[in-house]
Amino acid sequence: MGHDAIAQSLGDFQVTSATGDALPLAAFGGKVVLVVNVASQCGLTPQYAGLEALYQTYRDRGLVILGCPCNQFGGQEQGSEAEIVSFCSRNYNVTFPLTAKLDVNGGNAHPMWEWLKRSAPGMLGSEAIKWNFTKFLVGRDGKVLERFSPTDEPSKLAPAIERALG
Repeated sequence: MGHDAIAQSLGDFQVTSATGDALPLAAFGGKVVLVVNVASQCGLTPQYAGLEALYQTYRDRGLVILGCPCNQFGGQEQGSEAEIVSFCSRNYNVTFPLTAKLDVNGGNAHPMWEWLKRSAPGMLGSEAIKWNFTKFLVGRDGKVLERFSPTDEPSKLAPAIERALG
């Protein structure tokens, strides 16, 4: 996509998977996607278990969870991608896709995160991501439906996911 083109949907972006492969988000077209910035050494890290539970419950109905490791908050994601994948698998049996480490704020923020933040600002209109485990729910049409705070437990998202899945 050219620099002058304005992204219209999640499918306009590509990320790099935690295994280093290109992951065009158009592959998730027609699905409901929960995008979350994650970290391995955060007080909220146990949310991985809740996210995996949501994934197991709803993936057959069209839910994808995309975990995006980020080291911008308190240095809580210092490991390599391989270490992150191993940690998530070993400790939380994570089976949903993870991206390579990326920035969600600042000059090097990934364009997908810039679009997510613009689409659904947080409290008082602030776009910045405040902490790990901020969650964006994207509908089947690729548009952001809702932003959830880091402290919103994954289980609390079930009603919104149910609505999005139709």
